[in-house]
Amino acid sequence: MTGKERILCVLAGGIPDRVPVTLFVQQEYLSYHYKRDNTDRVKDASMLAGELGFDLITRQTVHNEPHYTRKSYPNWEVNKNEKITDGNIHRCLEITTPGGKLSQIESAPYNPAIIAGVHFITTKFMINTAEDFELFRKYMPPIDNGYVQEMKGAAAEAHRIIGDLGICSPWGPGGVFNAAAILRELSQLCIDAYEDESFYHELMNYLASLLEKDYELLADTEHECIGIQGNMASGGLVGGDFFRKNIQPYEKRLVDAVKSKGKYTLYHNCGFARPLYENYRELGMTVWETISPPPQGDNDIAEVKEKLGKDLVLSGNIDQINFLKKAKVDEIRAATEQLVTICKPGGKYLFATSDYLEPDTPLENIKTMIETAKSCGKY
Repeated sequence: MTGKERILCVLAGGIPDRVPVTLFVQQEYLSYHYKRDNTDRVKDASMLAGELGFDLITRQTVHNEPHYTRKSYPNWEVNKNEKITDGNIHRCLEITTPGGKLSQIESAPYNPAIIAGVHFITTKFMINTAEDFELFRKYMPPIDNGYVQEMKGAAAEAHRIIGDLGICSPWGPGGVFNAAAILRELSQLCIDAYEDESFYHELMNYLASLLEKDYELLADTEHECIGIQGNMASGGLVGGDFFRKNIQPYEKRLVDAVKSKGKYTLYHNCGFARPLYENYRELGMTVWETISPPPQGDNDIAEVKEKLGKDLVLSGNIDQINFLKKAKVDEIRAATEQLVTICKPGGKYLFATSDYLEPDTPLENIKTMIETAKSCGKY
């Protein structure tokens, strides 16, 4: 089987020739490995997959940014600038409408080698009041045909580059709760769900409607699987009951939008999730990426396999921070064999680290992990 055939077989619920070995690589490791700036998580990840012999699931980020912050539309003028201060980069956004202005700042540590892969956090929020939300909703521009054609072109290019090595599972603009937490401060958003339920659900319902369209369009391209970022609503922040009432109905709308196009979904939470196992089953995602052990997460892979392994494709769970970077090759070989032994039965498993590969990870350790997983993962 090719890497692509192997991965798609697992996503369809079948048993491949062996467990797919799907390392999560993006600019952080690619820039370190190839010793250059401006690496590309599709082109360079494909080159690395061919070089090291693993099955590729790469995450294109062309449409990680929503359409309404990318460019100006009638009655919606977008102005952007960047500032670098004290080792941090700040992306400043101002949107001018006939009814007033909305502004936002996102910040991150400045490293030009990996800037395309860095996760920015919002430090100034666009929706602070009910009036901000009304402005946001009243003048929101529709998605135009240029945006749609760009999606289709990016998907076709990714598939041309990747070929039989694997698949591209691009990020959309985020799960609904993730998108809300970019627009409105996280703790306030959680308080809204208790103290101003009407506002909270109106906001979430509106964002779900916006994002449903985005995800339907993204799923209507050549991509076989679409990524949905759900890490903000982790088990470290919310419990199962809160998730079921306040988050799950909106996330499920995105999962269902992708499934309606006959495509698979990859739902990302790379941290704490133990209180949410039943919620994840109910969401109906295809893949849960990625099961993280302590200390970054709270998940025991044997427990997860027992509880969810018949319903979801599981991805993980080698600790790439504290273990893979520091362990001896014999320890890596033993841990890999143990993990594959637990997760291999019945299929529905993608061998992976618990998040993206870190810089300074010894190449010998990565090669040992890949070769061991391929060897003991044969069916």
